[in-house]
Amino acid sequence: MGTTTGAGTHQGAGALGDASALGDATAAALAVEDRSLAHNYSPLPVVIASGEGAWVTDVDGRRYLDGLAAYSAVNFGHGNPRLLDAARAQLDRVTLTSRAFVNDRLGPFASALAALTGADLVLPMNTGAEAVESAIKVSRAWGYRVKGVPAGQATVVVASGNFHGRTTTIVSFSDDPSAREDFGPYTPGFRTVPYGDAEALRAVMDETVVAVLLEPIQGEGGVVIPPADYLPAVREVCDEFGALFVADEIQSGLGRTGHTLAVERVGVRPDLVTLGKALGGGIVPVSAVVGAREVLGVLRPGEHGSTFGGNPLAAAVGAEVVAMLDEGTFQQRALDGEPLLRGLLDELVGRGVVAHRVAGLWAGIDIDPALGTGKEIAHDLADRGVLVKDTHGSTIRFAPPLVVTDDEVRLAIGTLGEVLAAR
Repeated sequence: MGTTTGAGTHQGAGALGDASALGDATAAALAVEDRSLAHNYSPLPVVIASGEGAWVTDVDGRRYLDGLAAYSAVNFGHGNPRLLDAARAQLDRVTLTSRAFVNDRLGPFASALAALTGADLVLPMNTGAEAVESAIKVSRAWGYRVKGVPAGQATVVVASGNFHGRTTTIVSFSDDPSAREDFGPYTPGFRTVPYGDAEALRAVMDETVVAVLLEPIQGEGGVVIPPADYLPAVREVCDEFGALFVADEIQSGLGRTGHTLAVERVGVRPDLVTLGKALGGGIVPVSAVVGAREVLGVLRPGEHGSTFGGNPLAAAVGAEVVAMLDEGTFQQRALDGEPLLRGLLDELVGRGVVAHRVAGLWAGIDIDPALGTGKEIAHDLADRGVLVKDTHGSTIRFAPPLVVTDDEVRLAIGTLGEVLAAR
């Protein structure tokens, strides 16, 4: 990755994964991973050993500004003391009981999360994909038991460019070849319409549609923000056809956009919301489906569950996350940081940046393809001490922990400008 010239600054681009450009400890760690792990990821050659706030340090002692926050799972910063204290306290008590018994942490967590999100009930799970799968199951059950859809005909409408996870059912309605190819046969019961087009949605609605499943902002797609009237129109279409509106807020929710939920930006209330990533505070995997009693209430004992879902350790950490969000400071930080981030990116348009999209402290940045792919730009940024993640083509995304300072935002985007000017 080059030689260190100062805290978080490195020289020498080096080929991606070229051992000659890496520190000794980094090269050794990458070799172990290469031998022992399935190759379902293609990470930048940075081996992180510790983190604090918005910064991480690798095994060779190099520091980097974290511009990804583990896809928004680390919204509250690395090593947040409140979250670590909550986890440590629970580790000394009990960590897992299964749902065969009741633990003393889950009920208070669920009650607080429901209050935070304006929901009636909470269905706790572990991962984001589990939450989406759960929402699909609940929507189908609601369709059969409440709406009266004929058996086996329930349909869920999704959007093009979606990313909801990588389980077999979810990749069945993905249009990303890397997620879908060679994983069939695919699960039926889904219709895809263009994202951001409410009239296209209306055109495919019928009596078999039980739910419309959408991301309020498509994170994996490159922080794609729909027109302001889109989500309200989706709500109207769902109401007109008696279908549920399911919002996947796993990346966009819990402070990232300047609101507890991204749907609040346009004043929309879904029937179900899926949450994950930041709900576990970057410490443990925690996810949930939250929503109305008349929808989540269709589940009966034995029809759905998870051994680890709702475990006391996850509930303790999740409850502290909810308490922090209830104070509103993280949402306000993202809201306050948006104008600065937008303004800094505006200055790079025409200087290597083609376009950008910003919501809170979350940006999708389209790089001029003539300058390189998103992966190449991310590699150059890592060489200079800033970590980001590429998405499709020449797009990168910037989503730092919400504890990031204005000066750190300036450092990150200033470094991007340096990278683009050097190409």
